[in-house]
Amino acid sequence: MSVVASSSLSTPRAPVPVVDILRLNTCGSVDDGKSTLIGRLLYDSKSLMEDQIEALERSADITGGGQINLANLTDGLRAEREQGITIDVAYRYFATPRRKFIIADTPGHVQYTRNMVTGASTANLSIVLVDARLGVIEQSRRHTAIASLLRIPHLVVAVNKMDLVDWSEARFNEIRAQFEEFLPRLDIKDVKFIPLSALNGDNVVEPSPHTPWYVGPTLLGHLETVHIASDWNLGAFRLPVQWVNRPNNPTDKTLHDFRGFSGQIAGGIVKVGQKVMALPGGVVTTVKEIHTYDGAVPEAFCPQSVSVVLEHDVDVSRGSMLVGVDALPGGATELHAKVCWMHPRALQRGKKFFLKHTTSTVQAIVTEIESRLDMATLEAQPAPADLAVNDLGEIRLRTAKPLYYDGYATNRLTGSFILIEQGTNATVAAGMLLAPTELVKPEITDYAI
Repeated sequence: MSVVASSSLSTPRAPVPVVDILRLNTCGSVDDGKSTLIGRLLYDSKSLMEDQIEALERSADITGGGQINLANLTDGLRAEREQGITIDVAYRYFATPRRKFIIADTPGHVQYTRNMVTGASTANLSIVLVDARLGVIEQSRRHTAIASLLRIPHLVVAVNKMDLVDWSEARFNEIRAQFEEFLPRLDIKDVKFIPLSALNGDNVVEPSPHTPWYVGPTLLGHLETVHIASDWNLGAFRLPVQWVNRPNNPTDKTLHDFRGFSGQIAGGIVKVGQKVMALPGGVVTTVKEIHTYDGAVPEAFCPQSVSVVLEHDVDVSRGSMLVGVDALPGGATELHAKVCWMHPRALQRGKKFFLKHTTSTVQAIVTEIESRLDMATLEAQPAPADLAVNDLGEIRLRTAKPLYYDGYATNRLTGSFILIEQGTNATVAAGMLLAPTELVKPEITDYAI
């Protein structure tokens, strides 16, 4: 998170041009070509430095045909290169004149599903690769289901290795039909199918002469133009407070009494003069000033990082949340959530954890395991005894104090959490909160009247 520099509070900076940032991840089964696809995107879009290209050319992994192994651009671990697989999440960054991109290359093995969830958790778009020879397999369904569970707004089904099936339009349509058979059961509204060859670069950056029957955009063309402006929740203001900003600058008397509440806006728009409530205290006050790294602004919106100054001295600290009074979040101690279990030891009823939600941490206990998702059928199996590593399921929790949140379907930032094992501090689960049903309302003190 960008925080306010003390000098920026008094000296406005020149405005910086805003460029869209698209966060995306690749997923799919082993050897579907995820790392090669990212390497091809970087290579053909001229996003590599000369020393990176030279290192690839010097690499011992150059094939007998003299072809560079583009997967090495993301597979940096020795074990990954030796086995030709992806184990950990690798992030790569590049830009075109239209947009900036942050790419997460995620593993395809079933045992690394938790790594895939980590890489996809902040994505605007997910690319599911399918080997044209194999078609839709369990991992294809698993990763598509996870993309739906994480409510990733946009999905690209990249049918890779089309050169190995002689660029057959019939085969492409067959795979598309396999996907469309189960997609209606998932909550994904924007799906694009693209035939390509990551190894040879067909339809990745440049259109392929081998697919005259395909009239859609290339992969990069789609990434540059997909509409993401509406992906952020701009309806209800939410600011989880990460830090109370008290600049220690004795030479600047204007900052002597400055108290700003800093964090990344998780939803909505905030304006100077707007009424806001500080949770969990329930104090209502008015926004006096809004500061960003580039200086004071009259308004700010998700996902900007800001410091908000309030009209009244209120008890607000890390873990508090500033919210708009016109649309309050739900508050509850009884939580209903979907989780991806990440620990080798199975999750069982009665287990206690720390639950980290935005910037606050509370103690929680699992009171019930309601269901587990069967990846073969995408049907829920009711009342399982436990959740094993990489399982997806629904659970109920009870927290030591009320949690103020939105359902994950409403706001991905305030509707998500992680479970942390007590004693080891290991992250054992990623969770998505369902909309609260029983609300705990704070005692409201209104200073803004």
